[in-house]
Amino acid sequence: MAISVVMPALEMAQETGKLISWLKKEGESVAKGEPLLEVETDKAVMEIESPGDGLLAGIKVQAGTEVPVGRTIAWIVGPGEVPPVDEASIESGRKITAPTTSTAAPAIRPATAASSAAPSVASVKISPKARRLASERGINLADVRGSGAGGEILACDILAAAESKAVAPTATVDSGSPISRLMAERTTQSWTTVPHFFVVREADTVALNEARQKLGAEIEKSSKLKLSHTDLLIALVARVLRKHSRVNASWTGNGVHVHEKINIGLAIAVDDGVVAPVIQNADTAGLSEIAAQRIDLTERARGGKLRPGDLGGGTFTISNLGMFGVDAFTAIIIPPQAAILAVGRIADRVVPVDGRPGVRPMMTLTLSSDHRVVDGARAAQFLGDLVAAIGNPLQYFQRPARVG
Repeated sequence: MAISVVMPALEMAQETGKLISWLKKEGESVAKGEPLLEVETDKAVMEIESPGDGLLAGIKVQAGTEVPVGRTIAWIVGPGEVPPVDEASIESGRKITAPTTSTAAPAIRPATAASSAAPSVASVKISPKARRLASERGINLADVRGSGAGGEILACDILAAAESKAVAPTATVDSGSPISRLMAERTTQSWTTVPHFFVVREADTVALNEARQKLGAEIEKSSKLKLSHTDLLIALVARVLRKHSRVNASWTGNGVHVHEKINIGLAIAVDDGVVAPVIQNADTAGLSEIAAQRIDLTERARGGKLRPGDLGGGTFTISNLGMFGVDAFTAIIIPPQAAILAVGRIADRVVPVDGRPGVRPMMTLTLSSDHRVVDGARAAQFLGDLVAAIGNPLQYFQRPARVG
C-alpha cells in the first residue's frame, strides 16, 4: 500500500515549509528512517526521514518550492505499485484535491504585458497567517504575487510587501534569513513577556583548567576527541541542576512545571543567526559523550544540517562568548525555559588570594532567570553551587576505586 510523504510540521504554528532538496531520486529505493529530503524552516535546514520502506515515486514538488504543511509531496510505493492519481491532502485543516493533470507543482509565471487582470481579493489563494498580516499592515492583496505552490500568498510574501512599502524604492532592503527573522521574533517576545532578572558571579577557573588538561588528555587518548571548557560547563551545570530543580523548569501560564529530564541547549552562532541544539540527558552523560555531541551538533548547525530532534526538549541553555574575547554579557531567555547562563572568557585578574592580591584566571557567569519561576534566592543558590563545582570539578567525574 502506498505511503504518502507529506510536508511535515516541525514547529508550532508552522504553516509552510520550503523543500530544499530530495536526497533520493524518483524510482530509487528507500528504507524507513533513512534521510529522504531536506526542508527549511524558520530554525534551520533539517533532514526528514522516510515514513516507510519502498520506492520513491510520484514526486509532486521540486526543490525551492514553498509547500503548505500536510500536503502530499510524493509517495513511497512497493515494487510494481503506482502512486495514487488523486489524493486528499490536509492544508490548514482543510481537505484539498491535487490536480491530476501533472505530477509537479504548478510553475509560478512572472507577470507580462499580456497577463490578464489581477484576480479579485476574494478569489486570492492565501494562508490564514498571511491574510491576518495583510490586514494588520494594510497590504493590498492584488499587489502581491504569491511564492507558494500554485501562487499561494504566504506570510513571507506579505512581510516582503510590507518592507517594500515602508522604504524608499531606491533603498536596499535585507529582509533577513528565516533564522534571523525567527531570532528577532522570539527574542522580542521573550524580552517583552518574560520578567527577566540577572545574577552575576565570578568563578576561579584554576581547577577547571586543570581538569580540562587532565581529563582532556584521557579522553583524547581513548576517543580522539578534544575536550573543551564548554563541555565541562555543560556537564557541571547539568549536575548542579539536580539540586536546583526549580531552575530546570518552565512557566506554563497556570503555574510552574518542573522538568524530569535535564537537557542542555547550547547557543551556536551560524552565518545568519543563532541556533540552540540540545544535548539530551546531560546530567547523566559522560564527558566524552558530551564532547562528541557538542562537536557533531556544532558541525551540523554551521552546515545547516540540524534535524528536528536536535532542537527540541531543551530545559536550560548555555551561551558561551568567551571564545570571542567577551568578558561578560547578559543573555535573553529562550521560552519556555526559565533560565539561561551567559559565560564570559577566562582571563587573568587581580583578586584576593589568602588575604593578599594575587593573579588568578577568572570567569564571569551571568544567570538570566524568569522571575515567575525562579526567585532571587534560588538563582543565587544555584549560581553559588555552580561556582563551587567549577572550583572542584573532579569530584563529579572521579571514578570509584576498585575493591579487592
